[in-house]
Amino acid sequence: MADTTEDGLKILVVDDERDIREGVERILKRMGYQVFTAGRGEEALAVLENQSVALAILDLKMPGMDGMELHQRIRAIDDQIIVIIITGYATIETAIEAMKQGAYDFIPKPFEPEHLRIVVRRAHEKLRLKQESERLQMERARTLMDLDTEKSRIRTIVEALPTAVVVTNTAGEVVLMNPAFMNSLDLDASTMVPGQNLCVYVPDPGFCEMVSNLSSGEACRIGDAPTYELTVSGSKYLMARGQSVINENNDCMGAVVTLSNITSLKMLDQLKSEFVAKVSHELRSPLSTIHEQLAMVLKETSGHDSDVDQHLIERAKEKTHGLISLIGDLLDLSRIEAGGISHNVQPIQVTDLLSSIVDFLGIRATAKGQSLTFEPADEALPLISADPMALESIFGNLIANAINYSPQGGKIVVKAGKADAGHISVQVADTGFGIAPKYHEQIFERFYRVKDDNTRYITGTGLGLPIVKGLVDAMNGAITLDSDVGKGTTFTVTLPV
Repeated sequence: MADTTEDGLKILVVDDERDIREGVERILKRMGYQVFTAGRGEEALAVLENQSVALAILDLKMPGMDGMELHQRIRAIDDQIIVIIITGYATIETAIEAMKQGAYDFIPKPFEPEHLRIVVRRAHEKLRLKQESERLQMERARTLMDLDTEKSRIRTIVEALPTAVVVTNTAGEVVLMNPAFMNSLDLDASTMVPGQNLCVYVPDPGFCEMVSNLSSGEACRIGDAPTYELTVSGSKYLMARGQSVINENNDCMGAVVTLSNITSLKMLDQLKSEFVAKVSHELRSPLSTIHEQLAMVLKETSGHDSDVDQHLIERAKEKTHGLISLIGDLLDLSRIEAGGISHNVQPIQVTDLLSSIVDFLGIRATAKGQSLTFEPADEALPLISADPMALESIFGNLIANAINYSPQGGKIVVKAGKADAGHISVQVADTGFGIAPKYHEQIFERFYRVKDDNTRYITGTGLGLPIVKGLVDAMNGAITLDSDVGKGTTFTVTLPV
């Protein structure tokens, strides 16, 4: 290979005429090159044994080894050395022949210094371009090698992950799945290869639909990672979480999905629900008995015992009623978590159901000096498919809360109407104490209750709104809240038709 140093390109000048040799040397050194000279071909070969030159300027007519033979010997040593021929007018044909055999250019004698400089600069530029081309080729080769290594590294990491991972293209076809994915789904690794639609590997319509939407871009949103729960072999529960893959142009390239084994969590959740249900059932009967007995004592001793005794018995009755309500709410939550609250699905006319709930709770509102009214929609609402017990629990809790948290003389209005072509909406608005914005998210948490001067004496379990939220979510609906402290609260429930 041609060699350069900080002092410039290394050039070998070979000519049997001393004046020409020294003149060429002076010109080239002024140009910043390192110059080595030789008067014969043998001397030139000796120089090449110790120096790696980039350019050789050879005289064709020399005693002993002529320039043509020396040219061939140089090419045999290093064919990257650029050779320029110096020749007389009588031997131009020979110089042309030398160029056909690989010489870069020739300079006829006699020549001007500027002519020499032009030819050498041109040769130097060719060498520079050649070196730059080789450097770019090496960088390209290195980049491709690095890319291949990076792909291999990523694949190795994905396959070693303990978390099940599957990657699909825009058509929903599997392009990568790791061993953990196949183990999670009890797939045979020897027969399962990428390239087919995901449904071939996971015959779960809901899961395939989620991944298909992510892969095609229909649900292509950064940060929005939908989840889906699926069952394998009837006893293994998996939680799938997917994300669309977005390129630098914000185009959807496919999807990546992870699977987590939640079997142990499901078993723990089931044990928790069974425990709550069992304890609740065991407590409900004795508490109900105590409550009834306290009611009988109050009735029989009315007017005989002191006011203090009457007050104590009243408080005991009130507390047992609160415990019974708590147990009922816990049982409702257990049924919601177990999916048992919406088994009796049937077509329901919401207007009729709301009318009956308002009539039933109207007695309680009247006792507090409140007005409870129902405003049905101007047009007949479409039927919705739901469990009537679930709907009664949703709207019963909301209306009961409005009554409890509104002062004497308050107004509660229940409205029903169409939200859009596929949904109906129900509003429960009151003129009660209202809820500060900082509590809007917390009130849907279990056992959370806003306590202030207005609500400290209002009894409750803190489970009513969590039950409502759980039921609405289970029905693929939504619940929103609009409230001003001191002015009132409006809950809006939207349910699909």
